Amino acid sequence: MTKIADALKSNEAKILTLWTERVLDTYVSSDFFKKSLDRFANPVGSNIREGLTQLFRLLVAGATSQNFVEPLDQIIRIRAVQEFTPAQAVAPIMDLKWVVRQVFSEDKDCRSLLTELLPFDGDVDRLTLHAFDLYMACREQLHKARIRELKSGTYILTDSACASALVQKNLQETNKSCAADKA
Repeated sequence: MTKIADALKSNEAKILTLWTERVLDTYVSSDFFKKSLDRFANPVGSNIREGLTQLFRLLVAGATSQNFVEPLDQIIRIRAVQEFTPAQAVAPIMDLKWVVRQVFSEDKDCRSLLTELLPFDGDVDRLTLHAFDLYMACREQLHKARIRELKSGTYILTDSACASALVQKNLQETNKSCAADKA
């Protein structure tokens, strides 16, 4: 194992804590996502934590790109259905480079390794490109589902008010136009 891998492993808790905090800060309800550790009450926070932990450990272990698909998907699929731009959706993966540098610069034993992070940076960059591909695949899947809804008419059930509310609204509009015509 290399010095970098050893340093990453020995600082895993600090790195994951800071990385997770930065990622969860990108959400509107970040305080809830950070505080609630219950998997059922906070599935977003739980999945983000779990996915980031797996990604980090796979990076340190030098895993192949196929191993990254599941944890990346766990994170990116959530971000793909949110109001994030593509750049905002994959930015948390890039944040790992900043987080590692931050942790290493605070650790006197790791400061000398800051100049040797180039291969690690390359791995994170490749991971980010995988994340972008996954994000685009998820968005395409969402758009195809939306087109199917529009074609089948099921959007009426999901995107509009209930039928009785629509009938009542139409009656009110009709009554208003009749009253206007009489005046």
